Amino acid sequence: MKRLFNYLPLHFVVLGIIGICCQFFTHFLSFSFLKTFLFLGCLLFFIIVLKSNFLRTIITFVLFFFIGVLSVNINDNRNFSSFYENYLEGNSKVVIQIHKKLKPGNYYLKYEANVIQVDNYITKGRVLLNVKKDSVLKRFFVDDKIVLKSSLKELIPPLNPHQFNYKSYLAKQGIYHQLFIEKNHFLKLNSKSTTIFGLSSKFRNYIQKSLLKYNFKKNELAVINALLLGQRQDISKDLITDYQRAGAIHILAVSGLHVGIILLILSFLFKPIEQIKYGKLLKTIITVFLLWMFAFIAGLSASVVRAVTMFTFLAIGMSFKRKNIVEFSFISSMFFLLLIKPMFLFDVGFQLSYLAVFGILWTQPKIYAIWKPRFKFVDFFWQLFTVSIAAQIGILPLSIYYFQQFPGLFLASNLVIIPFLGAILVGGVLVIITSLLCILPQFIADFYGKIISWMNAFVSWISHREEFLFKEISISFLMMICWYLLMLFGIYFLIKSSSKKLIYSLIAILSVQSVFMFESNQKKSKKELIVFHKSRFSIIGKRIGEYLFLQHNLDSLKLKKENSVNSYRISEGIKEVKEMSFNNFMKFSNKDILLIDSLGVYNLSNINKPIVVLQYSPKINLLRLIQKIKPSQIIADGSNYKSYVIRWKKTCLINKISFHYTGQKGAYILKK
Repeated sequence: MKRLFNYLPLHFVVLGIIGICCQFFTHFLSFSFLKTFLFLGCLLFFIIVLKSNFLRTIITFVLFFFIGVLSVNINDNRNFSSFYENYLEGNSKVVIQIHKKLKPGNYYLKYEANVIQVDNYITKGRVLLNVKKDSVLKRFFVDDKIVLKSSLKELIPPLNPHQFNYKSYLAKQGIYHQLFIEKNHFLKLNSKSTTIFGLSSKFRNYIQKSLLKYNFKKNELAVINALLLGQRQDISKDLITDYQRAGAIHILAVSGLHVGIILLILSFLFKPIEQIKYGKLLKTIITVFLLWMFAFIAGLSASVVRAVTMFTFLAIGMSFKRKNIVEFSFISSMFFLLLIKPMFLFDVGFQLSYLAVFGILWTQPKIYAIWKPRFKFVDFFWQLFTVSIAAQIGILPLSIYYFQQFPGLFLASNLVIIPFLGAILVGGVLVIITSLLCILPQFIADFYGKIISWMNAFVSWISHREEFLFKEISISFLMMICWYLLMLFGIYFLIKSSSKKLIYSLIAILSVQSVFMFESNQKKSKKELIVFHKSRFSIIGKRIGEYLFLQHNLDSLKLKKENSVNSYRISEGIKEVKEMSFNNFMKFSNKDILLIDSLGVYNLSNINKPIVVLQYSPKINLLRLIQKIKPSQIIADGSNYKSYVIRWKKTCLINKISFHYTGQKGAYILKK
C-alpha cells in the first residue's frame, strides 16, 4: 500500500480531481484556448528549466490541478462558439441526430440527441428529446436525423426539497435543454451517415430480433438485454426494485463485475498462445480487442467504457507480471478516464465502481488472511465472501448517502448468483451467436430462459425479506466523509498498529461523534414552514424540530406514498408526521400566514402584512384583497388552476407584490 501511495499518477489524479471540482462548482477560470495553453506551456517550461526538486514538484502539482480545470472547460460545449444556443432565434430550423435511446416515461419516449445544425450553421451540443408516445408509429433509431422548429425549453429543477435533481444530473452529461415534439411537428430526414454508436445500435437491434424468435418471456429477454447488450430500458420497474432491495443491482448493469469475468475467461482461453514467440503480446492484443468488441456491442455507454478502460489497463499490466500491477492499473485507468471525461467524477456509477475496487484491493487480502480453507471448493466461496465484504466496505457510506438504504442480504444474493454469472455470460454469448446463425435449438433457449427466470425469482425472494432491508437511513455529505475517514484510519490501524495510527483513528471517531451531535442538535431546533408542490393537491407542512405537522387533501394511501413528503421526512430525520388543520390562519416566525381556500374567506382583523397562500382555486378579486389586507407576499400552490395562477401573477406584478408559484419556483420554504 505504501508503494501505491508513492505512485506518481495517484498524486496527479488527486490534483486533477481537485481542479475538476474547483472549476465545476465555482467556474473561477473563464475559458480561452490560447491563454490556457500558454499558461500550461509556461508551467512545463519551468518544470524543465528549474533544478530545485521542491519547486519542480510544486509546479507539477499546479500543472495537474490546471489540467483538471482545462479538461472541464474543454468538455463543456457552452465554451465553444459553435454551441447551438448561440445561433437560436425565435423561428430557427434545428436539425438533431439521435445519439442514445433512454428509458421511456409514462407519456413520452426519451432520447439523447445531438444538435448538429441551427439554420445554416453547423453546431454542437446535446439535448433531451421527448416524443409523445401516441404521436409516431415507429420509434426513432440511433443516428436518425430530424428537422424541427426550435422550441427548446429549460430543464425543470426539483420542485420539492430533497428530491432527485434531474436537471443537475443532465447538466453533468452536457445536456441543458429539452424538446417536446408531437405528430406533424417534425420531419425525419433520409440520411445515410452512420456513427459508431449507430452501428452498435443496429447490431444490437439485429441481435434482439434474432432472440425474439425463441419466445423468451418479457422479463427473461429484458435481463438478457441488460446482462449481455447493456440495455436496461425494457426492464420493469418492479424487477429493478427487486434487484436493488436484494443488493444485486450491479448484476443488471454491464460494469466491472461483468468485464472482469470476461477478462478472466479470455485469459484462460488464450493462455496457450503464451507458448509461442511474442505470445504474451499477441494474447494481450486479442484480449483487449475482444473487450472493446464487447463494449461496442453493449452500446459504448459510460459504465461499459469505464469498466473496459479499467480492465484494458489491467490486461496490459498483467502481461508485464510486476508487483502491485493491479493497483497501478487501477490508478492509471482513473487518471486516463478523468482526463478524457472529467464529468465521470460526478457519476454515481463511477464513484461506486472505483470505491468498490479500492475496497477490494485494500481490505480483501487482509480479510482473506484470517482463515485459510483446506479445500478448494470452500476456498472459492471464502474468496467470494471476502471480496463481497471488501467491496461493501468501500461503497457502504456512499451507497447510504445516495440510496438511503442497505440490503442486509447482499451476501446471500452475491454468493448464490456471482459463482454462476460467468456461466450465464458464456451461455448468453453462445445463445446469441447460435441465434444469429439460426441454429439455436429451442430447448436450449428454453433452458437458458429458465435459468434467468430462476435468478429473477431468487432475487425477488431475497428482496421481500423486509426484516433484512434497512431502509430510510439518511446521512449528510459531511457525515459520509467522516465515516470514510474513520474507516480509512481504523482499518489502517488494524492492519498495522502504531500509536500514531491510533491517534488518527481516535480523531476520526471524535469527528463522527461531533458531526452527529451537531446535526442532531440542528434537527431538534429547526423550524420551518413548507408549502409543497403537488399538482391538483395542496400540502402545507409546519416543521417543529423532529416533528412535521401537515395540512393536506390527500387520502391516507396517497399520503403514505407521497414522494415529496417522504423525501423530506427521511432526509430531514423527521420522527413523526402528524395531520392537523391550520384553520386558514397561523403565525410563524413572527409573520401572519393567511390560507385562502376555495371558499375565498379572508375577513380577518388584526393581521399585519400577511403572507397569503392561495389553494384550491379560490374565486376572489385579488386586487381587492391586495388593497384590503396589503400582503407582503402571495403564494400559489399546485392545487390551483393554471389560468388563475397566470392572472394572479399579472396582478401581483402590476401591484409590485412578490408572487411565488410552486409549479415554477418549487416549494415555498419559510425558515425561523
